Amino acid sequence: MQSRMTVDLAAYPDLIVVMLGFRVTSWRGVASLLGIGRGLHAIEQAPPDGLLAHEQFFFSLNQVGIRQYWRDIDSLEHFTRSPPHAGWWRDFAKLSRGAGFWHETYARTGAMEALYANMAVPMGFAKFAPALDPVGSLLSARQRMAHSQAG
Repeated sequence: MQSRMTVDLAAYPDLIVVMLGFRVTSWRGVASLLGIGRGLHAIEQAPPDGLLAHEQFFFSLNQVGIRQYWRDIDSLEHFTRSPPHAGWWRDFAKLSRGAGFWHETYARTGAMEALYANMAVPMGFAKFAPALDPVGSLLSARQRMAHSQAG
């Protein structure tokens, strides 16, 4: 028997959906992936305030995907700027050889943003949108989202 349903998102006017990917490009990247995996397991065991749901899946044999639903941008930013996330990102930036990372953020308000680090081939928005250097105000996801609505 087939089943269909929909959902009522009225209680989540500021909902944020984040798609993340981690792509291993060499054996060195496996170590980075294992480190990220431990952190993701910790998030599942003790979700930070504002994280509504967290799902993991495979895009391909060498690329793990994560989808997260956040109550609002404030909750997401608080998490990304606090331990343990801030440490993971710092460590990835130092040890990223052999791995690439990307995320795309979609807000219920219509704002969107993305960041791609060490990706060998364009994906997502990078397949069709002009590339920008993430410098200055574009270092902040919130500012990238505002930039996406300015045009």
